Amino acid sequence: MKKEKNSSVSEFLLLGLPIWPEQQGMFFALFLGVYLTTVLGNLLILLLIRLDPRLHTPMYFFLSHLALTDVSFSSVTVPKMLINMHTRNQSIPYAGCITQMYFFLFFTDLDNFLLTSMAYDRYVAICHPLHYTTVMGQGLCTLLVTASWILSCANALCHTLLLTRLSFCADHSIPHFFCDLDALMKLSCSDTSLNELAVFTAGVVVIILPLICILTSYGRIGATILKVPSTRGICKALSTCGSHLSVVSLYYGTIIGLYFFPSSNTSRDKSTIASMIYTVVTPLLNPFIYSLRNRDMKGALERLLHRAKVLSQ
Repeated sequence: MKKEKNSSVSEFLLLGLPIWPEQQGMFFALFLGVYLTTVLGNLLILLLIRLDPRLHTPMYFFLSHLALTDVSFSSVTVPKMLINMHTRNQSIPYAGCITQMYFFLFFTDLDNFLLTSMAYDRYVAICHPLHYTTVMGQGLCTLLVTASWILSCANALCHTLLLTRLSFCADHSIPHFFCDLDALMKLSCSDTSLNELAVFTAGVVVIILPLICILTSYGRIGATILKVPSTRGICKALSTCGSHLSVVSLYYGTIIGLYFFPSSNTSRDKSTIASMIYTVVTPLLNPFIYSLRNRDMKGALERLLHRAKVLSQ
């Protein structure tokens, strides 16, 4: 069927999650709880790192930026989804949709680069401990974070500008709970070959290369750990790296499966659920995986609570 062209788009319709109307209230409460836990958990990480001098190290410097990114990442999509579920209004203005897509891409890319920087930090700490303070100086840490922000901004801006040149068809329904770039491209009546090329090229640079760097870093870490005769040290290091790799696998696995190897048999419901994993679940898990299971973070939390208790007396 030929698509009807309509270049002047004022709004889109977000079809949201594949749930029954009578289940809206239950899922609204569920996702509100998940969102609040994500925000509070990551803000707690930021507070502890800021207030405790013992946490002013490269590892926690990257972790603070990851926590800020996860809060922002969730805030791009989840509040709008909750508002739509509560009001039963699925519309989003054209400008709001493009803005949401830009920040979604920006924080997704930033998450990738920060996870890569954290993996490199752990590689240097475990494989080259004697040179750690020299290699991971303040200058390199600042450079890695600054480069991550600049590259993420440039990539998101590139996709946004390419999308604004497209004309959209009369059907403005997006089968998603947020303004996904792939879904928007499918609604276009224009030639999207340049957009598809940009998506593939950026995907290799922003997703595949960081993933290779992460896997290489943890592969080197694993090889170094196996050379250590201490069983306790091996178990501790493997536990930490295993937790990190589980989040990385969950995050990158869903992204690569959705955007690099899309199947014609993949239903809208499966695609939405897969997107939910890396947009909602991963930011929720990061505080527990990277911090709340960490002895330093637990100690910082205990000291903060003790300080608050003393001041209240």
